[in-house]
Amino acid sequence: MKEKKSESKPIAKKPAIKKIVRKSIPEEVKKEPVVSLVSLHNLKSPFGSHKKRKLLGRGSSSGHGKTSTRGSKGQTSRAGRHFYLGFEGGQSPLIRRMPKRGFVSNFKKVYQIVNLADLNSIKEAVITPLLLKQSGLIKDESALIKILGNGSIKNAVTIQAHAFSKRASSEIASAGGKAEILNV
Repeated sequence: MKEKKSESKPIAKKPAIKKIVRKSIPEEVKKEPVVSLVSLHNLKSPFGSHKKRKLLGRGSSSGHGKTSTRGSKGQTSRAGRHFYLGFEGGQSPLIRRMPKRGFVSNFKKVYQIVNLADLNSIKEAVITPLLLKQSGLIKDESALIKILGNGSIKNAVTIQAHAFSKRASSEIASAGGKAEILNV
């Protein structure tokens, strides 16, 4: 085996530290915009979004003592007071003072109206509620449809609807078509 020779290296002197003189950086360059990502840990609510809770009934020196900002006595000072819409403080409400006349049926049938002149734009042999909806003549295919006799129909077509006026059904028959009444 070879033995290692112990060599003594001369101790090197540390180089002298030179001071680095930096040139002054202009103020415009120093102030770069700071970009920070919004995250849950750095969100802050805006000033005024959280008001301090009003402490009530804590003595007269608090400013909200004695009646606890509710005034004195009566219906509005009590807990659990609720007024219905149109309440006028015990006076007979306007809705009860107004005269009511006539009759409004709960079972009134509301039809979607289609005129014969509008049906001329459809080039099908059988006109169904679905076809009327697709052509934009009605809004809801499941609602009631009534065909009125304004205008005239040129083609012999079968029309399916829930109701027909007398003039509409006679115009359809005279054109060689057929009026089919759908059950509700």
